Amino acid sequence: MPFLTPPTHWRTFIIVWSGQMVSTIGSYMTRFALTIWLWNLTAQATPIALLAFFTEVPALLISPLAGAIADQFSRKKLMILGDTVVGCSTMIILLLYLTDNLELWHLYLTGAFNGAFARFQKLAYTASITMLVPQEGYTRASGMGSVLHYGSVIIAPAVAGALYPVVDLLGILFVDLITFIVAVTTVLFVNIPHPVSASPSPTQIKPRSSIWQQIKFGFEYIFTRPSLFSLIIIAAIFQFSHDIGKALYSPMILARSGNDTQVLGIVSAAAGIGGIFGTIVITGWRIKGKKIDWFLLSIMGAGLSKTVFGMGQNLLIWFPTQFLSSISFPIMGSAKQAIILTKIEANIQGRIIATSSALIGVASPLAKLIAGFLTDQVFTPAMEPGGILTRVFGGIFGVGNGSGIALLYTLSSVGLIIVGISAYSLPNLREIETLLPDAKRIF
Repeated sequence: MPFLTPPTHWRTFIIVWSGQMVSTIGSYMTRFALTIWLWNLTAQATPIALLAFFTEVPALLISPLAGAIADQFSRKKLMILGDTVVGCSTMIILLLYLTDNLELWHLYLTGAFNGAFARFQKLAYTASITMLVPQEGYTRASGMGSVLHYGSVIIAPAVAGALYPVVDLLGILFVDLITFIVAVTTVLFVNIPHPVSASPSPTQIKPRSSIWQQIKFGFEYIFTRPSLFSLIIIAAIFQFSHDIGKALYSPMILARSGNDTQVLGIVSAAAGIGGIFGTIVITGWRIKGKKIDWFLLSIMGAGLSKTVFGMGQNLLIWFPTQFLSSISFPIMGSAKQAIILTKIEANIQGRIIATSSALIGVASPLAKLIAGFLTDQVFTPAMEPGGILTRVFGGIFGVGNGSGIALLYTLSSVGLIIVGISAYSLPNLREIETLLPDAKRIF
């Protein structure tokens, strides 16, 4: 039978959203604290990059499967499962830390489990939106999703940066466990309806087809549409260049600020403030003109701000440029999402979004691996006193004290500008909004 307009459960959605907000703040605090702990332990960028790598690879591999499973199984149970695994991982890290047995490989292993099950939780939460709010409330719900992320980016680093010198990693882990209990409790006592199956359409495989057939369908759909494939390729290249810098972000600030965790917290909070501002702009101001132009201009805007950020050496430069850079990301994400939502039929969006996320996500762990190696083995030695790059770049970035990290960060940011400019040479991408027909709505 056709998919019917879902019932309105705004109160349930707000309860679930609130629990996830608390949990996300706790998770971000732990991530922030582990970054500081790793830097104090090793003074190298590679372990921090490897932690991100081992967290993201399982999430990347599981994404197409998770997208198909989220359409067939209880979203409520999947959300509880994801939160529970993350909570258990935090408990394991806490026990290992208390017994003085915590090692790097423990973090990599628990990070892998967290990444995989957090992807199930995120997809289940996103897929639940259409079952809890009316269609006219999707924009508001999506905006609240952005607040969930950027609000945590504001609160978690600021709180963790202030608490870490006092309570150390131990105290941050305890806070994370409390937030996990809140998240599970809020989901446990609410009802999240399961969707009614849609009637098969020419672009949809049969509901009884295997999980693997559904995964295959997602890849075939993208590969047979050149304009959509071009969009994903550009997004993947952007992700690669961006995440080289992302892996260096915390080490660079810590190295240049004398390991000042409060400075790192303040700069990280600037990212959240900019993201919230960008979300407000995109929610309250309807984008006019071609959405692909907004997508590409946002890429270049982020690259320009990050380039100046990389050349800065104090809060006077870092805070405003981080703020300006983060404004671009909600606009970029909204423009890309608007293209997908308006051009892909609603009954297959889950699989297409999950598949595209997997294709784009391949770039992220690769970038982090390369960033760690280049920083510790190439750029840091080259920017030490007497290094081979100091004559050319020493006047801009200084010598020693994170100058090599800053140089690589800046080069990756210039790469974002190049990606945005180069994308305009792809006719399929420039005309994606006319090449892809408007999607037929089934609700």
